[in-house]
Amino acid sequence: MARVTASLVSIGNELLSGDTINTNAAWLGQELEELGISVTLMAVLPDDIDRIGDFVRTEAPNAEYMIVTGGLGGTPDDVTREGISAAFEAQQAEVVDLAERLRNRFPADREYAARWAQLPTGARPIENPLGGAPGFVIQNVYVLPGLPAEMKAMFHVIVGELRSERPISSWRRTYETTEARIVGVLEAMGDRYPGVLVGSYPKFHADGASVEVVVKSSDPDALQAAIDWLEPALDEATQR
Repeated sequence: MARVTASLVSIGNELLSGDTINTNAAWLGQELEELGISVTLMAVLPDDIDRIGDFVRTEAPNAEYMIVTGGLGGTPDDVTREGISAAFEAQQAEVVDLAERLRNRFPADREYAARWAQLPTGARPIENPLGGAPGFVIQNVYVLPGLPAEMKAMFHVIVGELRSERPISSWRRTYETTEARIVGVLEAMGDRYPGVLVGSYPKFHADGASVEVVVKSSDPDALQAAIDWLEPALDEATQR
């Protein structure tokens, strides 16, 4: 089965300035990997209609799925709907039944809430279980809110639609050592088990250094074989 891929796009000036930490992309990357969907791109874009439109138009065809988060509220800097409309050269139009549901849910701000129902022509709304602004999907692009709780709840609404490969399993262990001492072992494992991914992530602290080794594969037998070879090899290398 061919690898299933996804691109992640986060939208917001606050992410680019560092005022807000982009936790959404990290969470989605982990969730998609567990499903067997490989994330091949993560990007952060400003609240700019043309930049959003150009980027999505160019990159959406390069993956099975593109998941866009952020910019769905009703304030002036929430321009994701307009950007996606530009990407697909689609007009925005009110989804009438959605607008009416929003007006009924938010009677104190009926017309403000109804703005959220202005979606690109051809888009399908995605209900927001925890908030107001709905998401939507158009072709292979899924657009979710930026608030992490709402984003996660909506992802669980749409996750059943995402075709995936076999789930990816992982093994990880931290060693009190340096990468230089174990790089030969990691390279040898990659040669022996080419279908298994291995990564090493060093940290430095007052008492020395440590390295987290992470091994991943969608083939459980290959993963176990790699672990069975790697663990004793790493133990030997770190005890010299």
